[in-house]
Amino acid sequence: MPFDKFTKKVKQIKQSKDGKTLIENFVSLSALQIVGYIFPLITLPYISRVVGVSHFGDIAFATAIVMYFQTFVDWGYNFTATRDLARVRDDKNMVSTIYSTVFWSRLFLCIVSLVILTILILIIPAFRQVSLLLYFRFLVIFGYLFYADWLFQAIEKMKFITLLNITANLIFTISVFVFIREREDYILQPLLTSLGFLVSGLIAFLWIAPREGVKLKKIKFKEICKSLKYSADVFVNQAMPVLYENFSVMLLGFWGGSVANGIFDAGNKLISVVLRFVQTLSRTFFPFLARRIDKHDFFVRLNLFVSVSIALLLFIAAPFIIDIFFTEEFTNAVIVLRIISLSIPFSTLINVYGVNYLIQQGQEKILRQITVGVSLIGILISIPLIYFFSWIGAALTLALTRSMLGISITAKARKLKHRITTSNYEYREAEN
Repeated sequence: MPFDKFTKKVKQIKQSKDGKTLIENFVSLSALQIVGYIFPLITLPYISRVVGVSHFGDIAFATAIVMYFQTFVDWGYNFTATRDLARVRDDKNMVSTIYSTVFWSRLFLCIVSLVILTILILIIPAFRQVSLLLYFRFLVIFGYLFYADWLFQAIEKMKFITLLNITANLIFTISVFVFIREREDYILQPLLTSLGFLVSGLIAFLWIAPREGVKLKKIKFKEICKSLKYSADVFVNQAMPVLYENFSVMLLGFWGGSVANGIFDAGNKLISVVLRFVQTLSRTFFPFLARRIDKHDFFVRLNLFVSVSIALLLFIAAPFIIDIFFTEEFTNAVIVLRIISLSIPFSTLINVYGVNYLIQQGQEKILRQITVGVSLIGILISIPLIYFFSWIGAALTLALTRSMLGISITAKARKLKHRITTSNYEYREAEN
C-alpha cells in the first residue's frame, strides 16, 4: 500500500467511532505501560548504582522465577477472556459470569503457585538464598489477579483504571528513592514494585469493577475446570516463550553468577520496555479485531513500521542508552541490547499473526504446536550458547528463538489467511 493511501487509511480510522475508541484505548494502554515499565526505568540508574551489579542480578533472577508463576496464573485469559468479553460487552450478566469464572480460576492457580514456590524454596539452595525476593515479587501476581485490566480492555473502558494505576505506582516509584539508600536495601525494590500493583488492584476490584456494573458471582469448581481446559491451548502458547526466556536467565545465574545476570538483564530490560509498547498496539486492536478481522492487513503494516523503526534506533543508539541508565559496571550490556534489538520485528510478527490472527480465528491449537516446537528448540540451543558465551549466549538465544517463532507463525497464518480469502471469494462467485 503506497504511503499516501496508508495515511489516508489512518485518517479514516481516526474519524470513525471505532477509531476514536481505539485511540482512547491505545492512550490508556500506553499509559499503563508507562506506569509498569517507564516508571521503573526512571529508577533504574539509581537502583543499579546503589545496589550494584550483583544484587541487580539477584533481583533479575527472582523476577525470572516469578514470571513462570505469573504466566501460569494468567493461563491465557488475557486473550481468551478478552476476546469473549469483547463479543458480549453489552450484556452485563454475561460479562459478570466470564469475569467471575476467570477470577476464581486465577485465585485457584495463585494458591497452587504459592504452594509450589514454597516447596522449591525449601528444597533448592539457590532459591532459598533469595527467598524474600521471591515472596516479595510474588505479591505482583495477587495484584494482577485483582487488577484485571483485561476486563476493562474488553469492555473498552480503560480511563479510570489507568488513572488509578498511574497514581498508585507514582507513589511507590517515589518511595524507591526514599527507602533504597544502601546496597542492603535491594530487598525493598521488588516489595515496593509489588505494593504498587497490589494497592491499585484492590481498588479496581472493590470500586471500579462494581462501578461498571460487573459483579463477582459464585462459581462451581466444575466450571473452573471447564474454563481452565478452554484456555489451555492459549496458556501453552504464552507459557513456552516465558519458559525459554527465563530458562536462559536461570542457566546464566547458575553458570555465570549474579554479575552475568545483571549485565544481561540491563540490556534485556530496555528491550522489554520497547516490547511492552509494541504489545500495547496489539492489545489495543485485539478486542477491535475480534469484531473486525477484515482490518488485519492495516494492523500488520502499522505494527511492522513501528517495530522496525524502533529496532534500528536501539541498535544504533545502544552505547548511548546504556551509558545513560547504567554505570561502567554494565558496559558489556551494549552488545546484549544490540543483539536482542534485532528480534523486535520478529516479536511483532508473533503478536500480529499469532495473537491477533490465529487466536482470533480460533486456531489456538495450531499456534500452540508451532510455539511448543520452536520453544523447545530455543531451550536446547540455550544450553551450549550460555555455557560457552555467557550473557552473549543468552542474548543470542532470545534473538534466534524469537526470529524462528515469528517466521514460523507468519508463514502458517498467511497460508490460512490465503485459504480463507480464496474460500470467501469462491463463495461470493457461487452466490452471483
